[in-house]
Amino acid sequence: MNKKYLPSALIMYLNYFIHGVGCSVLGQAVIKEALAASWGVEAMAITAISAALGLGRLIALPFAGPLSDKLGRRISCVIGGGSYAIYLIGLALAFNAGTNGGYQIAYICAILGGIANSFLDTGIYPGVAEVFYAAPGVATMGIKFFIAISQMLLPFVLGIAITTTASGLVSYNPLFIVCGVCYIVLAVLILFAPLPDSDAKKEKKEGLIESLKKTHFSIESVAMILIGFTCTGTFQLWLNCAQNFAKEVVGWADPSIMQTYYSMGTLLALIVTALLTRKIKDVRFIAAYPAICLAALIVVLIGKSQPLCIAGAFIIGWAGAGGLLQIATSVCNMLFPKIKGTVTALVMIASSLCNYTILTAASKMTPSGVMTMNIVLTAIGVLLGVFVNLRYAKMVELASAE
Repeated sequence: MNKKYLPSALIMYLNYFIHGVGCSVLGQAVIKEALAASWGVEAMAITAISAALGLGRLIALPFAGPLSDKLGRRISCVIGGGSYAIYLIGLALAFNAGTNGGYQIAYICAILGGIANSFLDTGIYPGVAEVFYAAPGVATMGIKFFIAISQMLLPFVLGIAITTTASGLVSYNPLFIVCGVCYIVLAVLILFAPLPDSDAKKEKKEGLIESLKKTHFSIESVAMILIGFTCTGTFQLWLNCAQNFAKEVVGWADPSIMQTYYSMGTLLALIVTALLTRKIKDVRFIAAYPAICLAALIVVLIGKSQPLCIAGAFIIGWAGAGGLLQIATSVCNMLFPKIKGTVTALVMIASSLCNYTILTAASKMTPSGVMTMNIVLTAIGVLLGVFVNLRYAKMVELASAE
């Protein structure tokens, strides 16, 4: 590792520190209520804005990766940071617009936020791996750490960012604006920061469509892609809707602290799971973690108490958001060596498709209905995980033969 790249790595990681706020802020019950009051809609309708982030990712994923490889990580980071700034500052402008198109403005800005996420992913994941080339796994794990830390601090920041408008509406616009400005600053800094040359930039890369034309999919590869859908649904539905369940069903006036316990679970999972994978095969977590999430969701739905909501937040943060999607992607790379790039891309597309479709559906449901849908989706994930584990020996044999 060249030490001159350390400031560049920090700049890239800070993008994900702010992203931790951007990707979870619309899941906070207090922010949902503030936005809903301004736009004249139900609080659960704000979940559709979160779903638009997934739509933006779906739009950008097919070409964000090839662009990063051809034009460099710097361009991807700048496009991602600039688009994210528009999303966050746009939320503040949408709040001010009120019932005069505020909801529609926010939806469009959220699509840009999803596009930003795709460009940041395809620029920063390989970017930090190239800086810390001796330990790329640790480098990318650092991204999840920065996200989890900011999410853990978010409930405390909300108490500082709250303001009241002249008309008496509660507003969190200072948080949106400050985060948006931070993205602009980071985008400018990355323009001048030294970045290691990428070998990928010098090679001709196949696009997703070209790769798909040459790919033969087995039932196991389809199962792995579907796991990308189900595991994303587990933590996204919790992240965006669990506080509404705690508030409306359990009767908890301010459940925002659930976000902190969720993030604590994620942080600990990143450490403990990384240690466990040295002794336990990665594929085992694909069945075990969804099963743990399923049990937690059922207990929370039946028990309906604050302690259970807190425990559920910690468990879903651990077993649902603590690297399960990354583990599924890693298993794909190992089991499908000839199409690992394609399968990985499809897992992430399935993840984004889930984010859009499931959250859109959730925006029209009651909090209890959303919890039930999450249980069904997670149960499907458990079945898929068990199937992959049962087929694992045969899949390893085939992968070795290839």
